[in-house]
Amino acid sequence: MQSLPYRFLLKVDLKDPRIKRNKRHELLDIIVLTILAVVCGAESWDSIELFGKTKIDFLKQFLKLRNGIPSHDTINRVFSILDPKLFEEVFIKWVNSLRNKNVDIELIAIDGKTVRVSKDTFNEKTPVHLVNAWACKNQLVLGQYKTKDKSNEISAIPKLLDLLDIEGSIITIDAMGTQKAIAEKIVTKGADYILALKGNQKEINEEAQSLFKIQKPNSTCEETEKGHGRIETRKCEVITDLKFLDSKEKWENLNSVIKITSKRVLKEKTESEIRYYISSLNLNAIDFNKYIRMHWGVENSLHWTLDMVFNEDYQRKRNGRSAENFALIQKMALNILKKDQSKGSLKSKRLRAGWDNKFLLDIIKI
Repeated sequence: MQSLPYRFLLKVDLKDPRIKRNKRHELLDIIVLTILAVVCGAESWDSIELFGKTKIDFLKQFLKLRNGIPSHDTINRVFSILDPKLFEEVFIKWVNSLRNKNVDIELIAIDGKTVRVSKDTFNEKTPVHLVNAWACKNQLVLGQYKTKDKSNEISAIPKLLDLLDIEGSIITIDAMGTQKAIAEKIVTKGADYILALKGNQKEINEEAQSLFKIQKPNSTCEETEKGHGRIETRKCEVITDLKFLDSKEKWENLNSVIKITSKRVLKEKTESEIRYYISSLNLNAIDFNKYIRMHWGVENSLHWTLDMVFNEDYQRKRNGRSAENFALIQKMALNILKKDQSKGSLKSKRLRAGWDNKFLLDIIKI
């Protein structure tokens, strides 16, 4: 099995949190049942139970199911007490087995997303906020790390980086994660960074703006795209001679400052924006323009997909650790569907997997 993380669940000591006398169903059976059900379109504990009862003969080909299909309450209870850190360990080891190591330099975009309906006002629980790592070229979710809210991303990003194999990759992060300690960790782990600048790093942000007023860029490029009724022009300018950047020595291996000027024309409306970045790379404007644009693919390829295909923002899972663990299940399902090379949208593939046992076996590689 290569797509389904079954063999890793067998190898990793994923501690069963239940009391022995209460265990009528194998932990592995419950987890694999849930993954398969979500691949096939299930979005609630009830629908996972219904999937299992409908497909029980099929599932018994590779699951034990000695006491039949667990109830939705049992599935809910297991995921509400399962240790998400150990579960993430299984997830990351499995994803590493799926990654194509032969791709030209991988770009890993790190960005946060809030599971909005996980907020529990009655019990004064804030919604679950997850920092995700997205491999842009492999089109895979590499990992997630839970934080209390968006403001805590600064402390969560280094912990997520510690879990991941990022050597030889380019790490891109928005302005929230532009921190000296994070830049240092990225370089220490053998990767490069492209970090966005905003007001939270006032000193270097102001220096970067001033630099482009007193120095001529070493490299410049401009690209125009037309589509969806709009015209977008992106001009990228790069300065690699940083002798006038006083903050250079404060940032690990800083080699470039980048300026992106974008202009969007939609019917009669024109919008302009200027953004600045710092990087440990020494590249030309064409490459930086490409990599910075790739970072924003995390919004469409991951966050938009989680919401529109898996309805993540409407998952009312609030018991214990269930929201965090179910988010990981959805990312497993997304990775399985992304690795399938057959034609069709992700929504169509979920439907087909639910209808066609052979197709489901094909995409999970049993």
